[in-house]
Amino acid sequence: MLKQILPGATLGVLGSGQLGRMFAIEARRLGYNVHVFSPDEKTPTGAVADREWSAAYDDFDALDQFAKSVDVVTLEFENVSTAALERLEKQVPVRPGPQVLEAAQNRLKEKRAMASFGLPTAPFAAINDLKQLKEKLTEFGGKGILKTASWGYDGKGQQTVNSEDDLATVWESYEGQETILEGFVDFARELSIIGIRDANGNFDCFDPILNVHANHILDVSLAGPELFSMNIIKRAKEIIRTIMESLNAVGVLCVELFQTGSDELVVNEIAPRPHNSGHLTIDAHYCCQFAQQVRAICNLPLGSTKLRQPAAMANLLGDVWSADGTPDWSQALSTPEIRLHLYGKDEAKPGRKMGHMTALSSSCQEAEEIVRSVRDSL
Repeated sequence: MLKQILPGATLGVLGSGQLGRMFAIEARRLGYNVHVFSPDEKTPTGAVADREWSAAYDDFDALDQFAKSVDVVTLEFENVSTAALERLEKQVPVRPGPQVLEAAQNRLKEKRAMASFGLPTAPFAAINDLKQLKEKLTEFGGKGILKTASWGYDGKGQQTVNSEDDLATVWESYEGQETILEGFVDFARELSIIGIRDANGNFDCFDPILNVHANHILDVSLAGPELFSMNIIKRAKEIIRTIMESLNAVGVLCVELFQTGSDELVVNEIAPRPHNSGHLTIDAHYCCQFAQQVRAICNLPLGSTKLRQPAAMANLLGDVWSADGTPDWSQALSTPEIRLHLYGKDEAKPGRKMGHMTALSSSCQEAEEIVRSVRDSL
């Protein structure tokens, strides 16, 4: 058994957004100190951490000093170089490690890894030139999604293409970059599943969460016993366990999945950290994804993944803020089923995640109606 990192120790987190903020809140609740490292200052995580380190991820001198100040390092953001993790790993445990990050931040490597684990994905191909794009697009039925292989999230770096498009013009914006073409999956629903694993191999996961997207950004997530059949739940849990064990992932990892009309599950992508869809676990489950992340990276016993009550979570993007200023939070909080979470970001921009609301009720349908209604009222 590996040594436990007990309360009173200092936990380091790479990345300083809302995921780090919610991680730090749970870590401090358990009596840990938190240091955050990112290129930014006055960040959502920094506001609740004990120390905010502001330096570039490739500033190895700063990383060395950061490593000396903490007992373990985790991620809230995967767009960090594996070289940075490898540097840190020489001095302090990094969970998850560079091998997980490498698979997650490159779509080609990710798809190839899933195939090597025997898991289904959308059809895909590396694209190196215009001729290859045309050939593979035909092979995929004349329609697909062209993506940069690295550094994309929330729909960034991707474009739907079909054989009638001016592909030469489309290709101009991708030429010179590592690029992947993915075929379409005829899916009925999108879901995610969040797993937890410690360095001793102890594993658990939440039940799947149903997701609805708008403009490539997660809009609403639902958790409840009525959402999925036992077969889907079992298969989703098999997939997340296979991925975490195959990658030797320690901490929290999310797998986004497509459910086809024939009730098959297809892996879309992975995120080696807590996930937007899991925010509802804060209010709806016995032990939320952020507390689980603390426990997993410290080799403490994993918490219960049991659902307390059906729930719906709605993202609050900068679009909710009007030109006149702050939304009417008093109005939102007048609904007793609503739990409001704001991330402390200083500037609201369209598409920027500023917070979320979760509603608990006797059914997912009721919870979704409540959270949508309250968000609309803002």
